[in-house]
Amino acid sequence: MTRLLLAAAAGLALTGSLALAAPEGVGPTDAGVLADADGMTLYTFDNDSEGTSVCYDDCAVNWPPFLAAEGAEEGDGYTLVTRDDGSLQWALDGMPLYYWIGDTAPGDTNGDGVGGVWHVIQ
Repeated sequence: MTRLLLAAAAGLALTGSLALAAPEGVGPTDAGVLADADGMTLYTFDNDSEGTSVCYDDCAVNWPPFLAAEGAEEGDGYTLVTRDDGSLQWALDGMPLYYWIGDTAPGDTNGDGVGGVWHVIQ
């Protein structure tokens, strides 16, 4: 009975830790900024509020949202924001995450400070 309970607890712990791995491959670059699995820098926008993106139309052309795949699960500080079109965008600590159209190679941080409202995540 004790072994069965321990096995069940281990299974729950494993399942929980897998859910906390969202989004896959996101982490710091060698320069210490947050990037996706391909090394492309992620940004936040001061005009957003927690859980809400206000970057649409031309803004979203220049600052494409970091979209989540269907079935993505929140965890480890990462949440999902529902955009106006119903797509899901990753957020960190509630703040939606974006790419910058001017970053063309992994590790680029050309969008940091644009307009005084776009920032890399250290």
